[in-house]
Parts: sequence; C-alpha cells; structure tokens
Amino acid sequence: MRVCVSGVVCLAIGAVTAAAATPPKRTPHKVTFYPAIAHILYKNCTSCHRPGEPAPFSLLSYEDAKKHALAIAKATERHSMPPWLPEKGYDEFKGAPSITDAQIALIGKWVRQGSLEGDPADAPAPPKYSSDWQLGPPDMILHVKYPYKVPAVGKDRFWNFVLPVPVKKPRWVRAVAIRPNDPMLFHHCNAVIDRLGVAKRREVVPGAGYPGMDLNARGTSYNPDGDFMSWKPGGKPFVARPGMAWLATPGMDLILNAHLHPMGMPMPADPEVGIYFTNTPRTKYPILLELEHDGAIDIPAGDKDYVMTDNFRLPEDSYVLAVYPHCHMVCHVVEGYATLPDGKRKWLIRIPDWNMMWDAVYSLKKPLLLPKGTVLSMRFHYDNSSDNPQNPNKPPKEIVGGDTSHNEMGDLWFQLLPAAPGDHRREIHNAWARQRYQKYPNDFDANYNMGNIMLTEKKPAEAIPFFQKAAQLQPESVLSPMGLGDAYFAELKLPEAEQQFQKALSIDPKSPAVLLNLASVEAELGNLGEAVKGFKQVLAEHPDYKDTRNRLGDVLFAWGDQLAKSGNNAQAAKRYQEALVYLPKNVALHTSLGAAFARLGQMNKARAQLEAAEHLNPNFAPARKLLAAIGQ
Repeated sequence: MRVCVSGVVCLAIGAVTAAAATPPKRTPHKVTFYPAIAHILYKNCTSCHRPGEPAPFSLLSYEDAKKHALAIAKATERHSMPPWLPEKGYDEFKGAPSITDAQIALIGKWVRQGSLEGDPADAPAPPKYSSDWQLGPPDMILHVKYPYKVPAVGKDRFWNFVLPVPVKKPRWVRAVAIRPNDPMLFHHCNAVIDRLGVAKRREVVPGAGYPGMDLNARGTSYNPDGDFMSWKPGGKPFVARPGMAWLATPGMDLILNAHLHPMGMPMPADPEVGIYFTNTPRTKYPILLELEHDGAIDIPAGDKDYVMTDNFRLPEDSYVLAVYPHCHMVCHVVEGYATLPDGKRKWLIRIPDWNMMWDAVYSLKKPLLLPKGTVLSMRFHYDNSSDNPQNPNKPPKEIVGGDTSHNEMGDLWFQLLPAAPGDHRREIHNAWARQRYQKYPNDFDANYNMGNIMLTEKKPAEAIPFFQKAAQLQPESVLSPMGLGDAYFAELKLPEAEQQFQKALSIDPKSPAVLLNLASVEAELGNLGEAVKGFKQVLAEHPDYKDTRNRLGDVLFAWGDQLAKSGNNAQAAKRYQEALVYLPKNVALHTSLGAAFARLGQMNKARAQLEAAEHLNPNFAPARKLLAAIGQ
C-alpha cells in the first residue's frame, strides 16, 4: 500500500487547495476629498456654502470641508442638507437636490476614514460663481431710496420696499433678479406688482417702505400678474416661462417684501432689483391662486395636531405650474392635493417636516392638467406642544392667525395656467373672490372684490352695497369711493358719482385713476371746461395713462359742437383745433372744423380741413357734400 506516500501527497495537495481558496487581504479603499467628495459638494452645496452667501461656512476647499466634516455627514444623513422640504413621490419638482443615497454613504465613509485630502491634482474643476448679476447686466436696476436699518438684536423683521419702475411706455419683462446687499442679512424676498400706487400710500415717509408680511397690494389686477418673483439663498432669478412675460406700465411700483435677520450689529438692508426686458409679448396668462384660512387659526397651547384646511373648485380646465406653501414656526406637516371629478386624489406636494427657514417656490417639472371641477385642497398640521423643538413659546401658549412671525399662517399658493386659449384669469379670480367672501363677509378685500365682480358682470346696483361695506371697514381707503363712484356712474347717478370721486380725490389727490374718472363725470354733467382741466392734469402728470388723450380729444370735440350750436364758431373752431392734437385722424372732427371755418368765411382753411377728411375717408358723405357746396 502507498498510504504513507499518498497521504503525504494528499495532504500537500490539500494545503495548496486551501491556500488558493483564501483571498489575500486587501487594503480598504480610501475615500478622499479629491476628487470624490469635492465633486459632491461642488454640485450640491457650494451655491450657498461660499463667501458672501448666507451659509455659516464655505465648502470650496479641503480645509473648509475638513473643519465641518462630521456636521456635513450628519446633515446629509438626515437629509436636512441640501435643504429640500418636499417628500419624494408627491409630484416631481425642478431643482430637487441631485445628491444620491450612495453619495451620502460615501461622505459618511470619508468621515469615518479620517477625512483624507487625496491628491489636489485630482481635484475637479471648481464651480464658477459670478459676484455680479446671474443673468448678466440688467436693462434696468431699481434702487431702494432709503435702506432699512436692521437692529443688532431682536426678532426677525419683515419690511416692504416700494420701488417705482420708471418706464415711459409699456414694456414686456422676461426676468427679474433680486440682489440683497448682504445675503446673510436676508432670509428671503418676494416681489409683487402694484399698478395703482396702493403700497406707497402706506409709507409714513415716502420712499422709506413699511413693515409687515402682508403682500396683498389691494387693487392690483392679478397679483402679481401670475408669477412668483422671489429670492432665496442659492436660488435662481425669476425667468418667465415662454409666452409668459409680464407688462411693466408707466407709474407702476414693485413691492419687495424682505424677511430680515438681526446680525448682532446694526445693518442696512439695501437690496436691488434687476429688470430684463423682451420684445416678445405675453401669449399665455397664468394666475396665482391662494388657499388659506388664517382668519380661523386659533391653536390652543399644548395641541399636538391642530389642522387647518381650505378648498377651491376649479371653474376652468387648468395646468398647475408651481406651488408655494408658507407657514410659520409651529406648523409641522404641509399637504396639498387635488381631488379629480371622478373622486381620485392627485398629490401636489407633501412636506412631512416643515421648516420655515427653507420655504420656497416649487415648480413642477411637467405642467399638470387638472379638469374643470377639480377641487384643490390644503391640509396643514400644527404642533403647539412642548414636544415641538421649533415652538418659539416655552411653555407653549395660544397662537392665532396673523402676519407676524409669532402668529401663524397657512397659505398654499398655486400658479395656474387656464388651458383654454386667451386670457381666462378673471373666471378663476372671480370664483376665488366669491369663496373668499363666504369665508370673510366682514373683510375689506372680500367686499371690495365682490363689488368689482358685480361691476364686471354689469350689475352696478348690486355692486353698491359691497363698496359701501368696504368703505365702512376702511374709511381711509381710496379704493371704496372709487368703486362706489364707478357703480354710481354706471347707474347714471352722476351727482352721487361726482361726490364719491371727490371723496377719493381728497384721500389721494394725485391718483390718475380718480382724476380721470372725475373728469369723465364732469363731462357727462356738461361741465366740459372742468372735464378738460381734469384730463389735462392727468396727461401732465401721467402722459401715457390709459386712453386719456382720446378722452380729452372727445371732450374738446363735444365742447366745439356745443359752441357751434350756440353760434360761437370762432370758439368752436378753437376747440376743434385743440381736439385735433389728440384725434388727428378723426374724419368727423376735420369735417366739423371745416364747417366752422366755412361759417366764419375762411374758405381756404375750410377746404383744407374737408380735403383732409376726404383723404382719410373718401366715402364720408358729410365732408364730400360740404366740399362740393363751398366749391373746390
């Protein structure tokens, strides 16, 4: 037997086989800042974490990142950084952080291995950030007249800067860029349009602005023309979607609402706004729609799940383009959804862990079409207990609705685009205003809006009680007597209309809308000299205001006719000539002036005016007959 030899041989073979089956020990892969971690931070973090931005430290270099390595790992693991509040799976939004779970794990591994640098030669190209305007030099820059002085300490401040937009003719705006003078001083800014000068009347010192979080510029037409215009740390400037430029008009203002942080020393808040124009007019008409019921908010101390809701039924097929939730410190869950006519629910946004510091506008990656009859809903949950670490009150106390940060709010804004061609904002706005009146029958805005709805529906008699109620609620407002004047004018109650416009003028002597309406009433009352005086005042102060030139020309024409009927042809000719300045292509006006000259025996002048009328319209019989009568 060869047991001995075989055994030895077999053992040797077994030893070799076992050695071959055991892999050699490998050195663990080392994660280094260059290139792996730098690539992640450059793409996801440094838009805020860099010098001059509001983040507390920079992450542009290895040295910067190493100092804060553990904090970076913890913040990314719990998904508090990069800041993004919406929960995944509840619709898809533009601008969502691109950091992946694998990248988050890689950051954790880098920290556990000692936060190694690696070879700087392997560094990815650093991001380039412009310290100037992100969209390039603006076509127009709006400056604050008086910077707001933020105190060194205390609660956050909310301040409204009123910025006139000095355009001399209507111009389309494609983009708006808001640039704080110190991004660390500003939490966020929102801008709205004020076409009636409502905001500047709230300023104690002209140009100094006024406090508050309320962005409702009463009297504006579609606030702010259907666009969210905002700034937040790391955000991009507002750029209108194709076909959605908005119109800047002479005399309008931008209201810039700023949320400001005390910085430990007195600091001036001095933001700028850059305007970018385009020659492409608007062809699509979005509208901003607000769900809210702040007037009903009354959260008892200790209540862990106070729920506030609101709903709105769409009167038109509409696309949802963006959503913007806003609330304060004790809100903890934000929900917005649509219930389709068939009863199915479509989520629009859900935020399971609200943080006021990171509120933002969220634009859908793809517009969502909702059919007529869809119900938009909001459901906000508030935790006013001591278990809520964000509760500003320790111990908790009752919190009611209001604009200040120690009150609560619950707003869910939607940017909607009616699906039908043309401008259908009014249908949505009127449906919303009717619902608001049902919620707040003793609210100024609700009554004023209802009065306007009645006017647009040609029901002036029904508008009057709403405007009267609004006037009782806010006697100092110029809007109520303006609305009442319009309603009385439509009812041909001219003395009553004149009285209301005079009252409005006593509140706001420079309002072009009031001056224009008062002059129109004077014209209807036959006070043509007063009417001409009023129209000329509007033109002198607001040269491009609405159709003032045409109205002035019409009144001068009527005044000339009045003088001609009384036999005062010399004065009639004078008024007709003045009217031609504003109505140069009016065939009937040329003819009337020619007739006045003929009656004065000034035949050459008469022929010149009648020939001008014939040139404008060869088929205008009165001019041809009169020209034939006086001889060519």
